[in-house]
Amino acid sequence: MARRKILDRRGVDACMDRLARDILLNCGDLERLAIIGIRRRGVPIADRVAAKIKEIDGRSPKTGALDITLYRDDLTLVAASGQPVVSKTEIPFPVQGLRVILCDDVLFTGRTVRAAMDALLALGRPSKIELAVMVDRGFRELPIEANYIAEKISTTSEEVVKVHLSEVDGEDYIEIVTK
Repeated sequence: MARRKILDRRGVDACMDRLARDILLNCGDLERLAIIGIRRRGVPIADRVAAKIKEIDGRSPKTGALDITLYRDDLTLVAASGQPVVSKTEIPFPVQGLRVILCDDVLFTGRTVRAAMDALLALGRPSKIELAVMVDRGFRELPIEANYIAEKISTTSEEVVKVHLSEVDGEDYIEIVTK
């Protein structure tokens, strides 16, 4: 397997800053905004983006964590190869009527985002759902696009984009791994 680092810690931090500024530019009312991370790496992204927004604007949007395990369309495949790990959804506020920005690390097929929208809608009806991602790598299988993209990367089907975050992986960087 060949590995190629495309962004280091400073590059990842610049991506978080870019997402926060783009969201601030387009969001308007922070009181009606929630930034919700899709477990696993979407959660620290949501937290960091919210912290950057507070740094820039002085106000914090609501934040939360969404587990999509039971909403995946490949759950039977995951269950066949072992027990799926269900984590906790932690959204300490009603989503009804809020503008919700879902955060994830890599947008690829769109299936994770579809599952996240299903999981979110099971909790209430937001006024709007948007998507913020660190990396859009293409190869969509569903008609889903991100509203906020930190990096757009051209890849091949033999490549995997991996976002490493200190909260999960011990350090921040993004790499492309060739199978």
